Amino acid sequence: MNRNTYRIGMDIGSTTVKVVVLDERGEPLFKVYTRHFSEVRATLAHCLDSLAESALLAPSSNVSVVLTGSGGVGVAEALDLPFVQEVVACAKAIEQRAPQTDVAIELGGEDAKITFFTNGVEQRMNGSCAGGTGAFIDQMATLLKTDATGLNDLASRAKNLYPIAARCGVFAKSDVQPLLNDGVAREDIALSVFQAVVHQTINGLACGRKIRGSVAFLGGPLNFLPELKKRFIETLAVAPEHRVATEDSELFVAIGAALHGDSRRARLFAEVLEAFGKLAVTGPRANALRPFFHDDAERSAFDDRHGQARARRGDLAGYRGPLFLGIDGGSTTTKAVLIGEGGELLYTHYGSNEGNPVRIVGGILADIYARLPEGARIAASSVTGYGEALIREAFKLDHSEVETIAHYKAAEYFLPGVDFILDIGGQDMKCLRIKDGVIDNILLNEACSSGCGSFIETFAQSVGMPVADFAREALNSRAPSDLGSRCTVFMNSSVKQAQKEGASVGDISAGLSYAVIKNALIKVIKIKNPEDLGQKIIVQGGTFHNDSVLRAFELISGRAAVRPDIAGLMGAFGSALIAKERWQGQDVSSMLSAEALPGFAVKNTMARCGLCTNTCAMTVNRFSDGRKFISGNRCERGLGKQKTVSDLPDLYTWKYERVFAYTPRTDAPRGIIGIPRALNIFENYPLWFTFLTELGFEVRLSSPSSRALLEQGLDTLPSDTVCYPAKLVHGHIVDLVKQGVKNIFYPCIPFEQKEFEDSDNHY
Repeated sequence: MNRNTYRIGMDIGSTTVKVVVLDERGEPLFKVYTRHFSEVRATLAHCLDSLAESALLAPSSNVSVVLTGSGGVGVAEALDLPFVQEVVACAKAIEQRAPQTDVAIELGGEDAKITFFTNGVEQRMNGSCAGGTGAFIDQMATLLKTDATGLNDLASRAKNLYPIAARCGVFAKSDVQPLLNDGVAREDIALSVFQAVVHQTINGLACGRKIRGSVAFLGGPLNFLPELKKRFIETLAVAPEHRVATEDSELFVAIGAALHGDSRRARLFAEVLEAFGKLAVTGPRANALRPFFHDDAERSAFDDRHGQARARRGDLAGYRGPLFLGIDGGSTTTKAVLIGEGGELLYTHYGSNEGNPVRIVGGILADIYARLPEGARIAASSVTGYGEALIREAFKLDHSEVETIAHYKAAEYFLPGVDFILDIGGQDMKCLRIKDGVIDNILLNEACSSGCGSFIETFAQSVGMPVADFAREALNSRAPSDLGSRCTVFMNSSVKQAQKEGASVGDISAGLSYAVIKNALIKVIKIKNPEDLGQKIIVQGGTFHNDSVLRAFELISGRAAVRPDIAGLMGAFGSALIAKERWQGQDVSSMLSAEALPGFAVKNTMARCGLCTNTCAMTVNRFSDGRKFISGNRCERGLGKQKTVSDLPDLYTWKYERVFAYTPRTDAPRGIIGIPRALNIFENYPLWFTFLTELGFEVRLSSPSSRALLEQGLDTLPSDTVCYPAKLVHGHIVDLVKQGVKNIFYPCIPFEQKEFEDSDNHY
């Protein structure tokens, strides 16, 4: 290497850009770690401009530039610069700066890697799923109304762990949101998120290969989030002497790229600056979708068409008589509506639940009471949504109703005879088909929230924009990106590809709006032709306040739809209508009075039920007036509502005890043999116990199934797609090994006796 040549390494990741300049001794002379917010090329040019302004390099300096990372290929090809694969770059940096490393665990924005350096280099990397990466952590931080650093601060004060999925960001939201709505401490949720990342990395990537020896922790998340690194160290039991100290660990891949620099391909620094400055977006892409509006006339007609379905308004200050309150405690937002006897809208609230729906609802009620004029009273109240049970109990509301009924009531109010309702909220999507005034069919998204409001919100936050601004950018896009209709974390791959091809933020925003509707119509509703959507269509939910989503629905479905001006409040509005409908003429609602609110508070504690082997983690909400509400339990026993009939047998307990109520022989001439308490051996244990005992073995069982038993076998799994019962098997085997059992009986029996003639198979 020519001593006058400086080596520049650029690691262009899915969310960040890392630039490192090495001097002639191989030491970092200049380093940058920054988010690119989807503006990859502009960020690269800005980083090099900062380098030029630092005066560390003269324009005439020789520089060798090497690129790496998921976004580096396109840039390298455009500028005719060398590219090196991330694993190769990381291995080079490890070899030079931390040669004692046996295993490197690296987390990035949307990728995760485990690289084994013992007996040759072997790498395990996530595929197109970004679960358990920096992007996943960002999503969970947003759900807790903080950022990644705030999540780390919360985790440092945690006391309890809860099971949270990390395989997919939307699955994790399905775990986290109920915990928030049930009042679980944000500190405990933050720590649980980090633990979920650890399990996903070990279970999903190690695939059965043990993580042993000296371990290096690389990448931005593990560098900037010490509590996350701590969870890895504790879970893997990495001793202090085996924790590799790595300075600039977040820049290791960029350093490795720089170390691959070759003086024979060096350029003048001035030429590099000019080349990156000219790097610009190319012309329209071949896979671009139709713009939402071809001209101003189309946009004007759209605005006029959707400005007609408006709720009647009234003046609360001048109102006299009974009022009806409706609350919708949604997955991410809390909505409230106050209506009069004529259904007129007198008060509305739409805002984030901030992870504390009880506090938010308390503030809403205090605000309403402060505004109530003389002669007006709240006659009845009702609640719907995710937080329905907790909110009703906390504030003694009169009624509660499932979301589908509340949304139907509101839709029927705006469009009598409605026969098709599409509601897209923060994390859920509902399609209701109405026939003869009755809900005939309900279609819901299940575990996945792609195509919902949080889907778009997540991407808006990833580019540092408020979701309203992100949506407006979509309306101005001339070449919306075709991103398909896959789940959120898979969609990241499509977005990254669009970024490489020069897509703007508006193009990506528009593409996501198209993806939301494609997901709704193709995956959830499974529509075959537009006629299946019905004759009278209403679209509602907060997501449909986004004009680009509404326009995408029009263009893809080819149908006209009514969007009420209170689309995001329809659950609360329907709930208020239900309160009015069920009112029996009593004077006032039973909910907490204005006098009781100032001193009202709730404290949350965690408890374990212990009445069965599930040991459910329950959240006990204790209200300041002495009442309490328990959530998290899987049956009524944890609520103290255990059935009083004591003469009925517990068949599950009876069967469990009967199956395993065999005493092993102690004079076993053939020694000990272990049997895992799992899968078909569980059911057939009496057969195998008797068979092996008669052969002269002492039969030793593994411990009963538990989460702790599951976790001790996770690092032996050869695949991340193994089902939960099969994962438990690994835990049972490990448990037997820890008991000192040398021989384990675990036969492969593909076919057993077919007990029922009409059964599909008898595996």
